[in-house]
Amino acid sequence: MLQVTRSTRTARIPRARRLRRFVVLAGVVCSSVAPGLAHGVAYAQAAPLGLTPLRLAPPSGDHLTVTVRKAGDGADGTFELYCHPGGGSHPDVGGACAALDRGTEWGRNAFAPVPRGSMCTMQYGGPATAHVTGTWVGRPVDATFDRGDGCRIARWDRLVPLLPDLRPRGWS
Repeated sequence: MLQVTRSTRTARIPRARRLRRFVVLAGVVCSSVAPGLAHGVAYAQAAPLGLTPLRLAPPSGDHLTVTVRKAGDGADGTFELYCHPGGGSHPDVGGACAALDRGTEWGRNAFAPVPRGSMCTMQYGGPATAHVTGTWVGRPVDATFDRGDGCRIARWDRLVPLLPDLRPRGWS
């Protein structure tokens, strides 16, 4: 049986690197938190009767801005969508959030473009385009959609009702 051992010098290097990273990270955190703490103390000292003003937390959850063009039938426009909790100006908040939740899996990007080299049917789904920006599951989103071939039509249809349903009546 072959036994491999590390020398003491090799074993110390990763620990030293970890310590250095920890010290640098701690310095960054402290330098970004300290001004906020000082600012909070100034508020407490300046507030009458010792009351401090309430600070509103930034909105939590997922937020997307969806811009649809050339979809027709009143589907064009820019819509805000909030999920977890749901809200915004999107016409179907619950359905859009549910469609996104269905398409969200570990290691899979619901907004990924059609992979290069994909074999797609030569069909045209119309001039509609959509641009989706914002944050979904903590990651930035900047995706463009169109219906220029079968793969891109299928990509669009996977996100209905986030994007308008442009399939002919009776299709599912």
